[in-house]
Amino acid sequence: MFANVGWGEMLILVIAGLVILGPERLPGAIRWTAGALRQARDYISGATNQLREDLGPEFDDLREPLGELNKLRGMSPRAALTKHLLDGDDSIFTGRFDRPSVDKPVSSPAPTPQVPPSSAAPPQPPATTPFDTDAT
Repeated sequence: MFANVGWGEMLILVIAGLVILGPERLPGAIRWTAGALRQARDYISGATNQLREDLGPEFDDLREPLGELNKLRGMSPRAALTKHLLDGDDSIFTGRFDRPSVDKPVSSPAPTPQVPPSSAAPPQPPATTPFDTDAT
């Protein structure tokens, strides 16, 4: 529950508690908060045990889809699309498509006609559309 709270945050909370509640009431408030959290944890574990007893073997069947949802929750939209819709093939996002195999002969490009430099227009860069690979 408090996995993301570090020692610095805890120190700030204790100092804020000292300022707001004072040194006389702070230990009682900490004791009350710890007791309330412990009681809530006991209620939750009791409800889980009650469900496990009532549902029996179906409880494990219920947990499997929830585990899949937790796996999806940690994925980015791109990773979820790649895994479930594209069967792990991310070439559509990376631009790495199938290259010609070694067995196929590759034809050489047609030679370009030589134009005298005085009449040639300056080369234009190819028009590309910006593409954000992480956008979905």
